[in-house]
Amino acid sequence: MHPQIEAIFDEAENRYLTPDELGLISQYVDSLPERLEAYRTLRDRELEVMQRVADQLQAAMPQEDVKNLERSIKNALLLLRYCAMGMLLDDESFVKDRLLGWLQGTLSSYNIQAIDSTLYRLLNQQLSQTLSASQLNLFTPILTMAQNSLLQNTPALAMVS
Repeated sequence: MHPQIEAIFDEAENRYLTPDELGLISQYVDSLPERLEAYRTLRDRELEVMQRVADQLQAAMPQEDVKNLERSIKNALLLLRYCAMGMLLDDESFVKDRLLGWLQGTLSSYNIQAIDSTLYRLLNQQLSQTLSASQLNLFTPILTMAQNSLLQNTPALAMVS
């Protein structure tokens, strides 16, 4: 759950909510149906989206080792699932705390930054064709944050930047 909302609930025994706190909860609750629909769409169309991305990735990078392509696709699948949950919860820290720390370490062990960069571009294209504009507006910020964090925290790309 959104960290600020979670903190508000922790204060329930001490006081009533302020108008700003009520507004924050109201905003979250109002966006929940759209978040749920986006989550369902991602869940239900995950295989279709990722298969298209995998096919396009293999066509775009035929020289790459299949194991590296598979590793990158599996990591992107994890990224997609964690970001979907983070979007549903409206909690960026969910992705940062539960995925990015260990995935960044894993990615630095392999030289797949170029694959990841291409894969993220293809994934974003597929998602823009799969999600509605409003769903994309909810999902894109957390996905972009995660993708940028992973690409910026890999040694090979840090030297190129």
